Amino acid sequence: MSSVLITGASGFIGSFMVEEALRQGFDTWAAVRRSSSRRWLQDSKIHFIELDFDRPDVLDEQLRGHDFDYVIHAAGVTKCLNTDNFFRVNTQGTINLIEALRRNAASLRRFVFISSLSVCGPIKEEQPYQDITCDDEPCPNTAYGQSKLKAERYIDSIADFPCVTLRLTGVYGPREKDYFMMAKSISNHVDFAVGYKPQELTFVYVKDVVAASFLALEHGNIGAKYFISDGSVYSSRTFSDLIRRELGNIWLIRIKSPLWLLRVITYFGESVGQFTGKVSALNKDKYHIMKQRNWRCDIAPAVRELGFEPKYQLDEGLRETVKWYKENGWL
Repeated sequence: MSSVLITGASGFIGSFMVEEALRQGFDTWAAVRRSSSRRWLQDSKIHFIELDFDRPDVLDEQLRGHDFDYVIHAAGVTKCLNTDNFFRVNTQGTINLIEALRRNAASLRRFVFISSLSVCGPIKEEQPYQDITCDDEPCPNTAYGQSKLKAERYIDSIADFPCVTLRLTGVYGPREKDYFMMAKSISNHVDFAVGYKPQELTFVYVKDVVAASFLALEHGNIGAKYFISDGSVYSSRTFSDLIRRELGNIWLIRIKSPLWLLRVITYFGESVGQFTGKVSALNKDKYHIMKQRNWRCDIAPAVRELGFEPKYQLDEGLRETVKWYKENGWL
């Protein structure tokens, strides 16, 4: 039986990865922190392992004796109080894990690194917008994107490491909390949008992310980077319209903010977060993400080389997601 280690296993994407690994018959190891909730990790067949990505010496001890066939590195942070933490977790944590695996996992066949379309930044912003490809030079303008790109470049520097990188676009689905904030706002009859220049968005349902990850374990070309979306492009209003439909076409007040007002809001949101010690969803990174107009990306290499076939378009994925939010008391 092949073994797989999944980091970030208690998180939104990671918990779905664990479920799929079990379904496919892998000897499944879930990397968690001592403080991590195991709410979505109840199967008795799961092996748990605590990994400290901040301390290489401790990480070596924790991995000693474990020779995994596969690793899916889904651990990471998408928002932080201090921008240095993006690089501590997303960059240095990835480096420490890989170096420990190189010392301890001689049988490692594939390492799938979960990265992001955010590594590319606001490129090809002239209309009509064009798909971003892996041949385009990245220029991330968020600390999150910069930290993921720095990790990617470290991986690129290792000639003999069997890594496949997946650059995900916006991931939504059951258990996800950031897009849920939009659903919650719409359930309260408010739709908030930003900027007057057209924005083109891409999304991918969490189960399609999982499918792409396991395809990458078997079929991904070592060193390759693949964009992962559902293959469609949406206007900025489509997401909210579909949520509204799933909520029964409730009445809605639509507010469109100029970018300067968003910048003011996120500045105060970040300041409040610093004062309270609680990470705010309204921060400088969020401003740059919402400001970006072109989120198109080319998934043809993933389709061709991985055999990736998205099963969920946005309407079907949101139908499942909103249904889950309702059934679990989130909405």
